[in-house]
Amino acid sequence: MTIIASLLRGAELPDSPTARLDIELLLAAAIGKSRSYLHTWPERIVSSEAAQTFASYLQRRRAGEPVAYILGQQGFWNLDLEVAPHTLIPRPETELLVETALALLPAEPAKVLDLGTGTGAIALALASERRQWQVTAVDRVLEAVALAERNRQRLQLDNVTVLTSHWFSALAEQRFQLIISNPPYIAAEDPHLVAGDVRFEPSSALVAGNDGLDDLRQIVAEAPAHLLAGGWLLLEHGYDQAAAVRELLARHGFEQIESRLDLGGHERITLGRLSC
Repeated sequence: MTIIASLLRGAELPDSPTARLDIELLLAAAIGKSRSYLHTWPERIVSSEAAQTFASYLQRRRAGEPVAYILGQQGFWNLDLEVAPHTLIPRPETELLVETALALLPAEPAKVLDLGTGTGAIALALASERRQWQVTAVDRVLEAVALAERNRQRLQLDNVTVLTSHWFSALAEQRFQLIISNPPYIAAEDPHLVAGDVRFEPSSALVAGNDGLDDLRQIVAEAPAHLLAGGWLLLEHGYDQAAAVRELLARHGFEQIESRLDLGGHERITLGRLSC
C-alpha cells in the first residue's frame, strides 16, 4: 500500500532547479487530482497503476524531458494550453508581450496579428481579454497550426483565426493595428541549445541564424506593409538584442521605439509605432 506522503518523500529529481514543484505536478497528474489535494490528503492511498504512472513520469523528467511535454499542458496567462514537442513551451516572461499589447490599444474593435503562434498562447491570451479584437494567429508548422486551433476551440474563442503562413506569406495585403511576435532569436551556436529543457524543444522555434536576428530582421522589414498607419509592432527577443532590434525598427520607419524589462531585469521586448 502506497500513500501520497510516502511518494512525495521518496521522489527525487536531483538535476531539476524546480524539483519540488515538478514532483508535485507529476504526482497530481498521475492520480488525477490538484496539487492542493496532495497536501490536504497526504494519507490517501494511491493505486498501483497511478504509482507506476508517477514513476514513469519521474524517469522521463530525470532524463531532462520538460514537465509540460510529459503532461501535455502548460499554463499561460489565465489559460491552460495543450502543448506538444513540435511547439515552444509558453514561458512566463512572454506574458510581458500580452500585458504590453493590452495597454497599447484601447478596448475597442481592432485587427491584431500574432506571428509564429506556436500553441496559440499570445493570440489566445489577447483574445480572451479583448473579445472585440479580431486576432489572426499564423505559423508555418502544420502541427503547430493544428495545435493552436485545438486550443482555440477548447477555449471557445471565436475571435481568433488560425492560419498556415510563414510570417506574412499568406496574408496578401491585410493590414493590422498591432503585430506581435515571439520569434526564434537564439544564435545557432548558442550553448544553451544543448542544455536543460531547451534541448527538447524544436530548433525551428528557437534558432535564427548565426546571430539570432534573422527572423527579427525579416519581420521588421516586412511589417510596414501589413500595418495600418500608426500601428504597432511588438517583439520579444534575447536579453542582449534590444539595441539591435531598436536599430532595425528605426531603419524601417518606426517611431516611439522603446524596450521594456522582464521580471529578471533584462530588456526582453521592444516595440515601435509605424509613422502616420
